[in-house]
Amino acid sequence: MKHYYTDDWEVYREIIPHEKLTQGRKYTVGIEQNNSNVRHYSGRMTRRTKVVSKSIKMINISLLITCYLNEYNGYEFFQNIFLSIFN
Repeated sequence: MKHYYTDDWEVYREIIPHEKLTQGRKYTVGIEQNNSNVRHYSGRMTRRTKVVSKSIKMINISLLITCYLNEYNGYEFFQNIFLSIFN
């Protein structure tokens, strides 16, 4: 079953069935934060340079890496490896 979390824009109430809709800013903050992080970390794809690949495969890999680092605490893994040098 799909459920939709939206802001309080009235048009959503008109097109999405009531039982599948939850409205309110408190439900969309996390989603918008995640979208912001993806836009930030995938900003490399907007540069007009020859060294950035825009192939579908590389875009998918970039998004997977971004997801791993942000959603699954991947930074901690690499940080521990780096800090082990100094122990």
